[in-house]
Amino acid sequence: MSRTVVEKFVDLIIKSDSPFTNVDRIYVTNLVFRLIGDGFGSPTDEDSAVDLANELVNLAVTHGKIEDSITNREILEDQLMDLLTPIPSKLNDIFWTKYQESPEKATDYFYHLSQSNDYIKTRAIAKNISYTTETEYGDLEITINLSKPEKDPKAIAAAGRKKSTSYPVGPLAIENEGYLGRLGYPARSNHRVIRMMINGEPWGFQYSPYAYFGEHAIFLNQKHVPMSINQRTFVNLTDILKQLPHYFVGSNADLPIVGGSLLAQDHYQGGRHTFPMMKATIDRAIDLGIDGLEAGIVKWPMATIRLMSQDADKVVDAATRIAETWKNYSDESVDIRAYTNGTRHHTVTPIARMNGDQFEMNIVLRDNQTSDEYPDGIFHPHKDVQHIKKENIGLIEVMGRAILPARLKTEMKEVEKYVLGEDNQIADYHKPWADQLKQKDHFTQKNTEELVNKEVGLVFARVLEDAGVYKWNDKGQAAFDRFVKAIK
Repeated sequence: MSRTVVEKFVDLIIKSDSPFTNVDRIYVTNLVFRLIGDGFGSPTDEDSAVDLANELVNLAVTHGKIEDSITNREILEDQLMDLLTPIPSKLNDIFWTKYQESPEKATDYFYHLSQSNDYIKTRAIAKNISYTTETEYGDLEITINLSKPEKDPKAIAAAGRKKSTSYPVGPLAIENEGYLGRLGYPARSNHRVIRMMINGEPWGFQYSPYAYFGEHAIFLNQKHVPMSINQRTFVNLTDILKQLPHYFVGSNADLPIVGGSLLAQDHYQGGRHTFPMMKATIDRAIDLGIDGLEAGIVKWPMATIRLMSQDADKVVDAATRIAETWKNYSDESVDIRAYTNGTRHHTVTPIARMNGDQFEMNIVLRDNQTSDEYPDGIFHPHKDVQHIKKENIGLIEVMGRAILPARLKTEMKEVEKYVLGEDNQIADYHKPWADQLKQKDHFTQKNTEELVNKEVGLVFARVLEDAGVYKWNDKGQAAFDRFVKAIK
């Protein structure tokens, strides 16, 4: 006879790395009842923690323990998953014990735990649409993001009435570990952070709940300080590589428009994925006057200098010189201005990894100026491509993986109907592009989806070209060479 949902979930808790053993079975059962109300529920054939937790949440609604809402369900599910997750001290002990065997064994353990306890929302992530598009810069990766959690109508309604709170200070603050959650703020009862020292300072390492690539990791400063790009950044990135050599790590830029969405919290992103940028080849070598360092301009739509050396200090030295020179460098002939009215416009996006036994760092030059012609940003997706992508070009996009809005899933179906001459509800902002496609491609019932996907990928290549400060033409590359000569 099948066991009940409560019995099965208690079994999972006791078998997990939680602090509980079989002696604690009655106690753990009562912990579950505290959350869902008394009652074992019906026999079930479900075995996975996620499915069992979902049934338990339904029981809690039936028992009147919680009101049936998105927020209440998420909070309770994470509380249940917290019961089968090691407490932070034990998890850190397990991680660093496994690390003594190998860094990969440690991250494998933490990553699989973060999936099995549903902190990483694998089912939601699986809904994302992903494919590659061949371009002159290599195969770009396209993702239509369908995993973003549904907004709670009650949270939206309450947003204007609710008193603001400063705890946790933001979604990447270390204080999110174990936080219950509230209307308009995510539940984090089952969230865990690995403590680590980076360049002599206390940081944390966690995974992204809505990962955009393999083992999508976040490294967060335990101090609440804003993002900044300087020599310390480059040292930090290479120090992470020394500790986790199988991961890449990079930083968003530290200025609006060209930076990420969370500039108030110092953090980096990393993981286990080889991005298109990393596969891109060197167009021409450059000499920065550092023995034992290779450097070159990468054939990539965004202006990128690649640095390689077995000596991390030499990579840090070169990256610092590039960033400091770029911070104050202007070239009016290609609309590059370091400052206007005292406002700084220049920074870099650095991405580092181990390439064999060498430290490799790609330094992407960024400029966040605006103008009357380009009010959203001179080096930002221009108006004619914003029907596909209008958001900031952050670290992941810089590396060649598009994170496109969910609206495109249905909107591209209407574009497909439009180019085939069928009845459609195409959005007006897609029509000029769709009319160009009709002139360019021959569409049939069999090839339309594939061709439209390809054209979306080509638009993303144009998006990256717009964000590139030095264009791939004679004028742009001559200007890039002038900058390289100015590096001190």
